Amino acid sequence: MADQLSSDLASLRIQRGDEARPPRSGAILRVVVTVALLAGGGVGAYLAWPHVEASIFKTEVAVTQISSVSPAQASTQLTATGYVVARTLSRVAAKVPGRVARVLVVEGQQVHEGDVLIELDTSDQASAIASARARAAAASARVAEARANLAEVDQQLARARTLAEHGAGARSVVDDLSGRAGSLRGTVTAAQAEVRAAGADVEALRVGERSLTITAPISGTVITEPVEVGEMVSPAIEVLQIADFASMIVEIDVPETRLSMVRIGGPCEVVLDAFPGRRFRGEAAELGRRVNRAKATVPVRVRFVDPTDGVLPDMSARVSFLREALSAEQLHAAEQIVVPVAAITRRGGQDVVFVIDDGTVHQRALRLGATTPDGRVVLDGPPPGTRVVARPPSTLAEGQSIKERTEP
Repeated sequence: MADQLSSDLASLRIQRGDEARPPRSGAILRVVVTVALLAGGGVGAYLAWPHVEASIFKTEVAVTQISSVSPAQASTQLTATGYVVARTLSRVAAKVPGRVARVLVVEGQQVHEGDVLIELDTSDQASAIASARARAAAASARVAEARANLAEVDQQLARARTLAEHGAGARSVVDDLSGRAGSLRGTVTAAQAEVRAAGADVEALRVGERSLTITAPISGTVITEPVEVGEMVSPAIEVLQIADFASMIVEIDVPETRLSMVRIGGPCEVVLDAFPGRRFRGEAAELGRRVNRAKATVPVRVRFVDPTDGVLPDMSARVSFLREALSAEQLHAAEQIVVPVAAITRRGGQDVVFVIDDGTVHQRALRLGATTPDGRVVLDGPPPGTRVVARPPSTLAEGQSIKERTEP
């Protein structure tokens, strides 16, 4: 046991000098590897963070849109938006309360002034008229009776006067009959007044009966669905609307600061949202007589020069005020679809835009044509009016949620 302990103690040594140092090359290598790993992880995290952030948080973006550019764009001085309105428009209502018995028109039907549109139930009015006529007949009978009585008394009065003049009759009888005749004349007059009153009642009821027939106040087109049979109506309830399509104009709001660009009688181009590929020639017809101080705008009314087939009230319209009128070639030339240059970006080696749809973006490929002052012509891609992201960041991706930036 002692020998083993002595042997173990002897084997223990303290290393000095070079013997105590581990190899320097191995330690340096480990340090370099560790630093490299840490640096690589940091760089990777730095580069990946924008993509991670974009996938977690909503990216704030500016918005623009793809537009349709007219061949008249070069001569356009001012463009504004508004709505088609019919200057001759009638909101038809009943003159008296009643229940609808018959509806003689439908939405979209052409009518002329005086045409019957709706008939109300006349049963109550007819009964009232019959009752008033009966009262008038009774009053007429009383007039006839009073006149007969008066005639009889006048005859008796004439005989009594003759007898009194010859001394064969009493003067008091003449006086009594004279007083009775005067009373009967008053009765006749009262009965005649009653007849006239009853006749006036009949006429008033007949006028009321005619009011139960609703007629067209103007010529035009029925533009709303009429009320239905059985509905109760009154002067406060609109039963339908009639518009004269020949009186349709476009009413727009022009900024007060740009009103000097509007020339009454000057040429315009009208494009309706409902017919983006169709253009109408117009003419600035009238300036409004009021200024909207809240918006600092003035209403301007533009008259259609071309036929307005298919144009309906309340359609959205874009009006361009031109330096010169459109030629026939310009009027029938196709419009160009233009995307702003700021909305175009490259993904996967092709030109794309990011279309905004209900708070998310979707990548859409483009086939582009010539460059214009407004952007690039779209030969194949989203249609005009499509809202797209302006200056899309490199981290923006398909299906990503976005927040629209409010421009100052």
